[in-house]
Amino acid sequence: MMGDGYDSAGSWMWGFGDLMMLGVLVLIGLAASAVVTATNRAHHSAAGDGAPVSGDAGGRDRTRQVLDERYARGEMNTDDYTERPHTLGL
Repeated sequence: MMGDGYDSAGSWMWGFGDLMMLGVLVLIGLAASAVVTATNRAHHSAAGDGAPVSGDAGGRDRTRQVLDERYARGEMNTDDYTERPHTLGL
């Protein structure tokens, strides 16, 4: 019969619809992954690097200790070592 809608074109249209749905799901997954990654980076950079918090003397002491350790290991030259405390407000 002609015009009943069950010809070969109908099958590829279903496949195309499935691919579109898969594409949408992949985009949603990528967006969610980007949000989680950005949130984790912001959280770790704000709290996980040992930087002093305003008014936190313990954080300042720890920051100075990290500078001393890095200088002792040779990771910083003398100019960097003397400049960093001024830059960090120590």
